[in-house]
Amino acid sequence: MAHEKRSVILKRSSKRKRQLRKILIVCEGKKTEPLYFKSFPEKPDVFDSLDVEGVGNNTIFVVKKAIELRDKALKEGNPYIETWAVFDKDDFSQKDFEFAISTAVENKIHVAYSIECFELWYLLHFNYYDTAINRSDYYDKLSILLKQKYEKNNENMYSLLKTRIDTAIKNASKLHVRQMLFPLDEQNPITLVYELVQKLR
Repeated sequence: MAHEKRSVILKRSSKRKRQLRKILIVCEGKKTEPLYFKSFPEKPDVFDSLDVEGVGNNTIFVVKKAIELRDKALKEGNPYIETWAVFDKDDFSQKDFEFAISTAVENKIHVAYSIECFELWYLLHFNYYDTAINRSDYYDKLSILLKQKYEKNNENMYSLLKTRIDTAIKNASKLHVRQMLFPLDEQNPITLVYELVQKLR
């Protein structure tokens, strides 16, 4: 009887001690990407919570911030199961862009980069694109496809696109395979956001 009571107590204490499975996502943009990722529903079988930070700074800063927040959480005994850095090529130099990626890899930070910008991920919900597109054209194309003016800080992008996520993942994956045949400075367009989205799903 005493043995059974001990077993029950041990089971209860183990449940209380289970660490939350948290994922950290640090984004280059302050609103566009954070608003999108914060809209993902909880997925108890994958993660308990998402911590999304929008830093509004360059690619290297994003990666360094991800490392800083990851290490701080680990030191405090509340580690993340995964940490992601989300950033675009945009107008940043190729040298800085490649340095950001290599720094992330060396520090075991997952990278979801886009060339040229995050909106490519949105476009791939509708069609497959494998030729370079000017950033201003991304917005025009999205306005046509969404049948409403595309606004960068639209809080409803996840809900507007969620029924097309499978298509986006398929298109982005196909594009990734194609572009990996070329050097990084020739991989325009490309987005690895689909790898993060697959994890969140």
